[in-house]
Amino acid sequence: MQTELNRYRLRVENQLETILEHEKNAHPNIPKTLIDAMTYATLNKGKRLRPALLYAIGEALDIPLKKMDAAACAIELIHSYSLVHDDLPAMDNDDLRRGQPTCHIQYDEATAILVGDAQQTLAFQILSQDLNVTDKNNLLLIQLLSQASGVAGMIGGQMIDIQSEGKSIGLSQLKTLHQLKTGALIKTALLMGAVSSPRYAALSKPLSELGENIGLAFQVQDDILDIESDSLILGKPQGSDIEADKSTYPKLLGLEAAKQYRDALIVNAQKQLNTLHIDSPFLVQLIEYIAKRKH
Repeated sequence: MQTELNRYRLRVENQLETILEHEKNAHPNIPKTLIDAMTYATLNKGKRLRPALLYAIGEALDIPLKKMDAAACAIELIHSYSLVHDDLPAMDNDDLRRGQPTCHIQYDEATAILVGDAQQTLAFQILSQDLNVTDKNNLLLIQLLSQASGVAGMIGGQMIDIQSEGKSIGLSQLKTLHQLKTGALIKTALLMGAVSSPRYAALSKPLSELGENIGLAFQVQDDILDIESDSLILGKPQGSDIEADKSTYPKLLGLEAAKQYRDALIVNAQKQLNTLHIDSPFLVQLIEYIAKRKH
């Protein structure tokens, strides 16, 4: 599995590096610090799970990689921007991300805010200019990503997360929080990967359901790692959820019950993948990896 994951990771990172280099050369009057900070925040040892899911589902549907490159870069830029803003003092106030200083620590708060803004807008610029995909599918990709990252997706989930700190919320509310904050982008990675397939209309609903289970399992494991791992392995401060009194699955269910819930979600995801009649051993392994990862 690691071979395939590295293949997808290297592909999207090479594409992102080329895009950022182009932006720097195309706009010589823009302060160099902005592009340097964008590069620092974007190319900083991420797992690239969202692009990997996108590429994997697309390849399983016989879609050429070049038709997915823009979408893979766009979704990773959105994810990266969310981390840059999450780390800010007004949000999670973290000083370590992926084993290195967060963007606002390495540069400053104002630069980090602008970096996140620039990453977000660049994501949609890339999609709108992609000549490898039809205009109709480009529009669909933009719609999917904007919905997943906006008020009814990632940003809405982040707001619920902020308002839930220090409070006791029920399992249904916690599930909604993470379906939006984390799950929406993961679900959308699968949908964006399938957009160019003639099977997209038939697959969109089951892929959404599969993505929701994967996204929830990913978040439950994140909550568990915040307790069981350490900062060196995580690449970010361990115990930050506890310190911020965030709503998490171990806090609500207990650690062992949270692990059981995570495992049940993974089993459901594997069953859902089987019903799609998509031959992808990598996707099977990647879903399993989500529950076993250490960071």
